[in-house]
Amino acid sequence: MHCPARAVVSGVDVDATAEEEALGKPRRMHERRGWAFTLCVAILKPLLLLLTKRDWVGGENIPATGGAVIAANHASHIDPLTFAHFIWDYGRLPRYLAKAALWDVRFLGAVMKDTGQIPVYRMSTDASKAFSAAVEAVKGGKIVIIYPEGTLTRQPELWPMVGKTGAARIALSADVPVIPVAQWGAHEILYPYAKRPRFFPRRTVHAHAGKPVDLEDLRGKELTPAVLHEATDRIMSDITTLLEEIRGEKAPAERFDPRKAGVSSTGNPHAEQTQRRSGRHAR
Repeated sequence: MHCPARAVVSGVDVDATAEEEALGKPRRMHERRGWAFTLCVAILKPLLLLLTKRDWVGGENIPATGGAVIAANHASHIDPLTFAHFIWDYGRLPRYLAKAALWDVRFLGAVMKDTGQIPVYRMSTDASKAFSAAVEAVKGGKIVIIYPEGTLTRQPELWPMVGKTGAARIALSADVPVIPVAQWGAHEILYPYAKRPRFFPRRTVHAHAGKPVDLEDLRGKELTPAVLHEATDRIMSDITTLLEEIRGEKAPAERFDPRKAGVSSTGNPHAEQTQRRSGRHAR
């Protein structure tokens, strides 16, 4: 896969500061942001700039206008924040599918509503509402971020797992592109299921966006399980290739499937290993 020219922010000296200023706003924001996005960015972006270094690559592949599904791997509870920073810096408003229970939290629910996040009603008769809302959003020209794995990766070395078909179903139903993005580094701040973050020394957060996933031969077809699984496999393959480029190593030949491995999709699947691994990755 072709990897676009790099733009790296890697320090706090004079040269790096100038480079960060150049990178800080690769595109102007043209979407109406509302009070909640304005407030969140005012609070969170200065903290992210202070606490992280950034390696943003391929941001030109994020559509400047129009709807799209952004599909990314998920390796830390805080990577939705660092990933939103990447999307924001390329001029788009980040919208996620999130647990519906968050809308019941005072003030947070108002923020979720005003920013256009999409509630997911798991294990209920309302579960299909998230799909319909996501299709409507991308048809309306918005960006929707999907973690195809559906949860933090259970793969022991944090490689992407087998994906679920939601991202493919939304993109093919709405006839919009899927932009694959690999992210890496947020786990060094907060390893999956670790209790305390490690902010120092500053960690580099990587986000590498690729060209749209090639789904052209699948568009217009009936969305059978075979079609959706083929599209999902292509999405996960592109994400994995991008992550291999970031990590400088090859992923396992067979993609991890938590169901086959007998690993739960909820809770901490590696409870006794978390403390040891957290310390190893933080060094």
